Amino acid sequence: MKELKLGEKTYLNKISFPSFERIKKGSVAIIECIEDIPCNPCETICKFGAIKVGFPITSLPILDEEKCTGCGKCIPICPGLAIFVLNYNFSEKDCLLTIPYEFLPLPKEGEKVKCLDRDGKYICEGKIVKVIQPERNNMTALVSFAFPKKYYNKVRSFKK
Repeated sequence: MKELKLGEKTYLNKISFPSFERIKKGSVAIIECIEDIPCNPCETICKFGAIKVGFPITSLPILDEEKCTGCGKCIPICPGLAIFVLNYNFSEKDCLLTIPYEFLPLPKEGEKVKCLDRDGKYICEGKIVKVIQPERNNMTALVSFAFPKKYYNKVRSFKK
């Protein structure tokens, strides 16, 4: 767990960010949960036991980076939209971020986007790679977009 800064507020120990060594191995979940509420669907959906909330149920989720396969099943189940998956090895120059997306219209594959940081500030240009909206996700789409690797720890969203 590490410090998370959102605008003027700093949330201590609210981010479960994998080590760079683990990130370089392939897809892995990143959890930026700031809510101290009773919630554990991420723990129950992970068949690999990579996410633990434990007791009390208001504890923040903790990622066991060695158990995480980056499957992404935890992304749409999180009611706080606080989990995403990073694939640092998407290409030689770009990484891929898969995030939950609940806005309409959905972006289209191949569309160029502006990549944003946690505060909504522009970081770089990116490109939509994949958009899926399975019925089982209760209308939460999963949008994957590529951007330069050097921003892997900064980019968290996009806008058209």
